[in-house]
Amino acid sequence: MSGPLDLSLTEAVGATKSGGISTSELVRAYLARIARWNDTYHVFLDVLEESATRRARELEQLSAEEREALPLYGAPIAIKDNLVLDRGSTTAGSRILEGYHAPYAATVVERLERAGAVVLGKANLDEFAMGSSTEHSAYGPTLNPWDPARVPGGSSGGSAAAVAARLGLAALGSDTGGSIRQPAAYCGVVGLLPTYGRVSRYGLIAFASSLDQVGPITRTVDDAAALLAVIAGFDPRDQTSLHEPPPAVFPEASVKGLRLGVLSSYPDGMDPVVRAALEQTMRALQDAGAHLVPVELPEPTRALAAYYVIAPAEASSNLSRYDGVRYGLRKDAEGLYALYDETRAAGFGTEVKNRVMLGTFALSAGYYDAYYGRAMAVRKTIAEGYDRIFGQVDALLCPTTPDLPFRLGERLADPWRMYLSDLYTVSFNLAGLPALSVPTGLHSGLPTAVQVAGPRLSETLLFRIGRAIESVAPPMPAPDLKEGGAA
Repeated sequence: MSGPLDLSLTEAVGATKSGGISTSELVRAYLARIARWNDTYHVFLDVLEESATRRARELEQLSAEEREALPLYGAPIAIKDNLVLDRGSTTAGSRILEGYHAPYAATVVERLERAGAVVLGKANLDEFAMGSSTEHSAYGPTLNPWDPARVPGGSSGGSAAAVAARLGLAALGSDTGGSIRQPAAYCGVVGLLPTYGRVSRYGLIAFASSLDQVGPITRTVDDAAALLAVIAGFDPRDQTSLHEPPPAVFPEASVKGLRLGVLSSYPDGMDPVVRAALEQTMRALQDAGAHLVPVELPEPTRALAAYYVIAPAEASSNLSRYDGVRYGLRKDAEGLYALYDETRAAGFGTEVKNRVMLGTFALSAGYYDAYYGRAMAVRKTIAEGYDRIFGQVDALLCPTTPDLPFRLGERLADPWRMYLSDLYTVSFNLAGLPALSVPTGLHSGLPTAVQVAGPRLSETLLFRIGRAIESVAPPMPAPDLKEGGAA
């Protein structure tokens, strides 16, 4: 593979603005690759070929001055299918929304298109973003572009696989407990969890509203910065939106003089390959002038337990709107409660049902204080712990995941082992902090990654450190896609 698909987001935008390649040529190249590989890797649930082609032609009619004003001019981008769009279908990976057509577009999608981007299609995901492998999609799993016998991570597995496999120049995902960063790590791309409230959630189909955040998945740190600069900013339609300007687009890459917190100990079960990649990155950043300061993550195992009480509790409330009356699937039944029961039984998958029941139990009379109340107390303790850490260091360097991409089906019968994939990611959602996953190379053909996190609104600092990590890591090649998928 060579040509326009090798360009990064910033390179492609520069090429389309200069006339080196037309927006139609760029979009056609991506649509052709999607047509070639999507049936194998199952990255997109809905490919918007007609509207993407039309949009590319419309952009070509703009004057040079109008093109120059668009920071994403001609960029073909994939959208996770829990972001509503006023064309095509929006399913959130669930049968209960099969065939649903939204009447409006999410704020982040509006901002992308105002900046000149072209939406290629809706990417696959775990149903309602509940999962760590994209195996819980009602429409079948997405395969990892590096090894189609393995998962791409989740829940934004389709978005991450699209960027890695060159089926999209960049993508948007959502992150509730690691759902951008974990699949980015498994697919060898960059993934950012922004500060909670930095990016509007208007038009994002809710999973856990106090945790959900929309963010970019890209090939490079600069691309993530460019995408965040477009989608960030206050939105009056989201009551949690912050009155903060977008962060700087292209920060410096030096880490000289920065205090980076590093783990003084590791929880059990960490893959030695992941640990070795992290420690190699630590040494390289130290050689580049960073000061490494040992720290302890605040309650990593308790954070995971708290998350799996709080997130299902919020999901049980958010998913109550899917009742067979207002939109989506409707099953014929005798009586209102029978309608609810039969519609939800047919429309929701097993993982969603499990989490809704868990959340309903945690909020029920007699158990609220024992479970939800205690989980919220742990959440407060974790946030206070990070306040103390970031009083000592500028940023924190840790694993994104404790392991390499696992095999399809390997953890479906062991939910707790599946949930452990989020061990190093959920605490930043609980505290509302930004975190960036950056690839560090390949080991036996599989990607490794590290995560850098910081205090609220420190995305510019994270991009600076992320660029430094890129400078000391081997460049990530394009994966060699295999015909026929998993062996």
